[in-house]
Amino acid sequence: MKTRSPWAWIPTLYFTEALPYVAVMSVTVIMYKRLGVSNSDIAFYTAWLNFPWVIKPLWSPFVDLLKTKRWWIVSMQLLIGAGLAGVALTIPAPFFLRATLAIFWLLAFGSATHDIAADGFYMLELSADRQAFFIGIRNLCYRLALLTGQGALVILAGLLEESTGRIAFSWSLVFMIMAGLLIGLGLWHRFILPHPKDDAPRSKMSAIMPEFLKTFEAFFRKKGIVAALLFLLTFRLGESQLVKMASPFLLDDRSLGGLGLNTSQVGLAYGTLGMVALVLGGILGGVVLSAFGGLRRWLWPMTLALFLPNIAYLYMAMVQPGSLWVIYSCVVVEQFGYGFGFTAYTMYMMMFSAGSNKTSHYAVCTGFMALGMMLPGMISGRIQELAGYPNFFLVVVICGLPVFLVLPFLQKYLNKQ
Repeated sequence: MKTRSPWAWIPTLYFTEALPYVAVMSVTVIMYKRLGVSNSDIAFYTAWLNFPWVIKPLWSPFVDLLKTKRWWIVSMQLLIGAGLAGVALTIPAPFFLRATLAIFWLLAFGSATHDIAADGFYMLELSADRQAFFIGIRNLCYRLALLTGQGALVILAGLLEESTGRIAFSWSLVFMIMAGLLIGLGLWHRFILPHPKDDAPRSKMSAIMPEFLKTFEAFFRKKGIVAALLFLLTFRLGESQLVKMASPFLLDDRSLGGLGLNTSQVGLAYGTLGMVALVLGGILGGVVLSAFGGLRRWLWPMTLALFLPNIAYLYMAMVQPGSLWVIYSCVVVEQFGYGFGFTAYTMYMMMFSAGSNKTSHYAVCTGFMALGMMLPGMISGRIQELAGYPNFFLVVVICGLPVFLVLPFLQKYLNKQ
């Protein structure tokens, strides 16, 4: 059988993995804001879209049991492409909110399922050394997709809004472009993905389910599980609320307490400059963890790096700076700190998941991570509407404090490693 170079499919596979995620979790916030949806509704409904990633570990065994991972990858990409086309067609409708949310809900399940299959396929096809070699490539391509979604496509939507004067049409066209990308990439992977010899469905579900339950039991019996769960749920407590209201804050009129940016400016600030800063912060975080003492030394500094830059949004809400460069700089500082600090979170999940069930246990950790983003995010819009932007971002800063009560317990765990 003819072999395929990993360069032919890894970059496109991980670009495809990220694009629907950013469409569901980030682009929706900006689109709904531009279509006149209230902040409380935006936060509540888009936070609910995290739910498939919360429960993703529960159906991951079925991706192993039924069909091949290659089949799941191609099928989910084509399904997601069709779903994005459905979003594009329903945006101009008077019932667009209900219709698009229903489709986004299905897209979220499809995207979470694709994540399971893609990561499993990656590990099946590549040897351990090649997995290590390509991990930087896959992460880069994942970030490029985030940059494309939050940056280029949002900027395009803004330019279309200005040139046509039709907001719904502009966003409909952007989602149709995303649909074309996903369908095209699905067809590409249909022909280019290799056929790993171990990529085969398992026929006996009865043999899998007991092991599946034992895996969950083993996770909750891990030493330090209480502190670990508290850390997973509180580390992003402030960020989970900020991320839902950052774009509405940038877009809202100054009379409403916002900064009055247009769609293209938000795409540049948050989706381009901010995303570049996020990537650079993540790279620096990886470097210092690997070369300068590991998580044992950097747990507190990295948590502070995630916490302190949230003050930049509090400053902007209180002062409402008129200079675009001041606004862009504040967004860059916050995103860089987020990227740098989040490295500690990822590293801790990997360390806590270590053992014979590390893949499944890491999936459980990411489920709790998504839960920690979903629940606070659901109420963030309501808090903002009741309190106003300055008080809301003060709440965000205060919500960043509880994790520091958990860190001493984690530090004890790390010192024993």
